[in-house]
Amino acid sequence: MKWIRTYDLFIILLFFNLSVDAQQRNKRVHTANTAIDLILVPANTLLPINSSVYFSEKSGSRFIKANGIPNHEVGKFPNRGNPHEIKEQKYNFEFKANPVANRVSEPLHKANIDQYRGPPNIPFGVAVNGVVFDPGTAEFWKGDPDSGWNYCALGGAVRLGLDENHAHVQPSGTYHYHGMPVGLLNEIDFKSDEHSPLVGWAADGYPIYAMYGYSLKGSKKIIKHISSYRLKSGKRPVPPDGPGGKYDGAFVQDYVYEKGIGTLDECNGCFTKTPEFPEGTYAYFLTEKWPVIPCAFRAKPKILPRSRRNR
Repeated sequence: MKWIRTYDLFIILLFFNLSVDAQQRNKRVHTANTAIDLILVPANTLLPINSSVYFSEKSGSRFIKANGIPNHEVGKFPNRGNPHEIKEQKYNFEFKANPVANRVSEPLHKANIDQYRGPPNIPFGVAVNGVVFDPGTAEFWKGDPDSGWNYCALGGAVRLGLDENHAHVQPSGTYHYHGMPVGLLNEIDFKSDEHSPLVGWAADGYPIYAMYGYSLKGSKKIIKHISSYRLKSGKRPVPPDGPGGKYDGAFVQDYVYEKGIGTLDECNGCFTKTPEFPEGTYAYFLTEKWPVIPCAFRAKPKILPRSRRNR
């Protein structure tokens, strides 16, 4: 949202404090240390509220007004893993229309990915249907954010009630994507033999696409972009220093960036040409493998609203 006045800054800080307080009151204690296949809730429910989203650009800013309701079928909420009901939101986002890339990336959680200490400070961005991309969770080993072991939403070790769009609901009623937004891709006519349609906008102002883009060599040959993250080898520290078990994707800290093993950088993006930016731009890509939704920014992000959440 656009907060620029002193009063608005106070609201941000208050909202953040309420969120932290809510998490502290609702900590769930987990000791699972093994990744398992996700059990996804069938997305066969059409919400009674229509999706509403409007885009505009003025004075170097891109404005997005949305109600946060997806334009596709969703899973049943509440459900066993997620006790919340989807509710209409009042989003008013402002992103930079002409962001400037930084040499050093900025993780969502403001820390080195190997020192992940808490849920992301802000969501990553907003999809073209007005639903937020919010890859982080507030679930930690033994319920302790200071443990340094944050459960991966897509790792399956903790059941979060994700539907087939890899999405679920925050306590505020905010429906949000943790992984590949399958329903959205179906709605925007996504095809594997064409450049991905625009999927959304990151909080730093750069565009988001899904998997398929032009070759990095400058041609219009379509390639499938691949993440440059991999699972670490070996085993995690054993209690009390860590959860033990092998690095298998149950935790965010199980992954490490290795330059060159994929087509994308540590932000899950690259400099390339796209249909919307024929002269070239930095662009993010959702990927099949972790992190799927990027977990770091190439430019300085704007603040997005943070909902009270405990998962």
